[in-house]
Amino acid sequence: MPQSIEHMSAPSDWLGVFCDIDDTLTVDGRLVPEVLVQMERARAHGLRVVPITGRPAGWVDHIARAWPVDGVVGENGGLWFWTDERGMHRHYFQDLPIRTANRRRLDAIAGEVLAAVPGTALASDQPYRELDLAIDFREDVPALDDAAIDEIVSAFVAQGAHCKVSSIHVNGWFGDFDKLKGVSRFHQDRWGTDIDFSRWVFFGDSANDEPMFKAFPHSIGVANVADFMPRMIHHPAWITAGHGGHGFVEGMQQLLP
Repeated sequence: MPQSIEHMSAPSDWLGVFCDIDDTLTVDGRLVPEVLVQMERARAHGLRVVPITGRPAGWVDHIARAWPVDGVVGENGGLWFWTDERGMHRHYFQDLPIRTANRRRLDAIAGEVLAAVPGTALASDQPYRELDLAIDFREDVPALDDAAIDEIVSAFVAQGAHCKVSSIHVNGWFGDFDKLKGVSRFHQDRWGTDIDFSRWVFFGDSANDEPMFKAFPHSIGVANVADFMPRMIHHPAWITAGHGGHGFVEGMQQLLP
């Protein structure tokens, strides 16, 4: 089980922070303002800051441009963008023909799920989404129960798709990628080296962060991760007292006193 964050110290010679966004940096869907302050503090200390999220390419494009970050990995590891003096850099786990073919398969699954599971909807952030399909079970629809979530997951699995449950959506995709593989590819593209997981801290909150909790020795779950632990085998090493963005701020204050 995770230990309290008060017992954690930053890794020696650490490089930076990877973090989920929804319900890790937000509370009730809104970004906690102090989150951006902590990101700026980290960068002032020479650290790198990289959100990694299930959110779509449209969000990734905006965040890479507007937030104090060194890049963003989106669609559960399917793409990664960053900006520098040369402008925007966009990279994808799959090429365009594969993405196009997989979109047709995902659209078919969407129709099946919406017809079979009452109360579901396509995620409202869907239009600029390149590699995956997001089904809303809580963000802009009344919250569905675990049985409904399991039925959505089963629809993806039955078609051979990969699937992860976040705090608000069920995301599914075709292709051998996840958040962890996306982070590794991003690091290689962005900085030209393999990632050393021991020199980074990761913050997350839900079951789609499980590959990251497994890989990062210094992994932190904000308090609401407890709701998803029954769906996970691999848990964060530490847990905050605060929920969502308040937990992220708490953790960063512990790491950068």
